Amino acid sequence: MKLTQHVNQGRLVYLSNTEDQITISENKHYRWLAFDDVIQSVMHLRCTSKLTLPHQYAALMPLLFFRPNKVIELGLGGGNLSRFLSALQPNMTILSIELSQTVITCFKRYFNPQQHPIIIENSEALEWLQQSQLSTTPAADWLICDVYQHHAKSFQSRVVLLTALIDNLQNNACLTFNLPDLDDHEINLCLTILRQLQSSHHIIYFHIPRYLNVVVHLLPKHWIIDNLKKRSKSTYLSPIQYLRWRKLFSHHMSAN
Repeated sequence: MKLTQHVNQGRLVYLSNTEDQITISENKHYRWLAFDDVIQSVMHLRCTSKLTLPHQYAALMPLLFFRPNKVIELGLGGGNLSRFLSALQPNMTILSIELSQTVITCFKRYFNPQQHPIIIENSEALEWLQQSQLSTTPAADWLICDVYQHHAKSFQSRVVLLTALIDNLQNNACLTFNLPDLDDHEINLCLTILRQLQSSHHIIYFHIPRYLNVVVHLLPKHWIIDNLKKRSKSTYLSPIQYLRWRKLFSHHMSAN
């Protein structure tokens, strides 16, 4: 059965009283989180670390090239990426920055049944990034941003967010964006700003077929991203996963 059919057969298990209506529904196979009736995250109930939406695979493509030790995710949602990464490598440090206390509560109650050790901070993403620049704690190997759309209200707000992200990006680290439901002008503007802000990373992106997401990656320039090997020792992925994801990676486009 297609995922859309499952979603149409769900029963409501949670409804928030907040201004941005948050709902959680489920059937016997899946549980999903929605903001104002727009589905944000879907969890497979039997295998909770399983990726369920196409853009999630695109977002995790950097796993083909390295073994991250510390990942920072801006925007928790239902925690699909965090659950997958924690199951893939339990010793990985995963920190999620989430503005909504309601989302954090929902995640802990409904979307982390295996109790993965995900660290969550209740904070606004931009404020956290600006404070992090002054911190002496070890920088992340990987920044994953899923809050860009909330900072796309003006050109200046876009530049401020992207600048803060680049300022927190080490030369050996990578940065990933999910750009949901943005038109071509908005996407091209984001890519143009990124090109102007930095020159130390490859910029690649994926259009997700039949979905409105575009996923952008900034990958260190010393990574060899063309002609991927058939095997790699620099990945947490299993040999079967690696070969499958290697095929998916071939569909990326370059923005450099």
